[in-house]
Amino acid sequence: MSEMSAMNRKIIQNLAESFSRQIKHFNRTEMECLIRLFNGLVGDQSDRRAANGLDRGKFRNILHKTFGMTDDMIMDRVFHAFDKDNDGYVSVKEWTEGLSVFLRGTLDEKIRYCFDVYDLNGDGHISREEMFHMLKNSLIRQPTEEDPDEGIKDLVEIALKKMDHDHDGRLSYADFEKAVREEDLLLEAFGTCVPDAKSILAFEQQAFQDPLEN
Repeated sequence: MSEMSAMNRKIIQNLAESFSRQIKHFNRTEMECLIRLFNGLVGDQSDRRAANGLDRGKFRNILHKTFGMTDDMIMDRVFHAFDKDNDGYVSVKEWTEGLSVFLRGTLDEKIRYCFDVYDLNGDGHISREEMFHMLKNSLIRQPTEEDPDEGIKDLVEIALKKMDHDHDGRLSYADFEKAVREEDLLLEAFGTCVPDAKSILAFEQQAFQDPLEN
């Protein structure tokens, strides 16, 4: 092992040690693997961007190719959920923190994450307009439909009737949490933003190889 690679390995080990004390759901070895994967992904970008972390395009590419996501609006919102400091890049810590919920989060963590994804303007509520945009974006239009928007408006009203417990015409976090606890399929009511079990397994099998093998 060269002096440089030994130094890099030590840096990754120290980061993993630090992160594993702060971030739930991954042990230190898994954290090391995620950091190594992050470094490899960042290395595919230009030098100018690599110093900041994963940019929106690279991150969306991972969501699409690795986790099968196709909805542009939702992918942008997932990027925003990972990019906690809103600097336009996902740092190594944001990467590991985000993946802890994305891959292994508890129901509580996933409820908060999905709500944040669906709250498009960040005002603490999911409005009728936001529901309409997300559902319109995710549903396949039939060419025979005269006014597909009417069908989407009907879906919004159905969602509100089922989930708007305080009847104010929008969903607060409390509304969303109560609805999901009563019926967990409502977690992704407005678009797929959590990977399925098959995608998670495939990602983890690839990511959590023995670092010495790479």
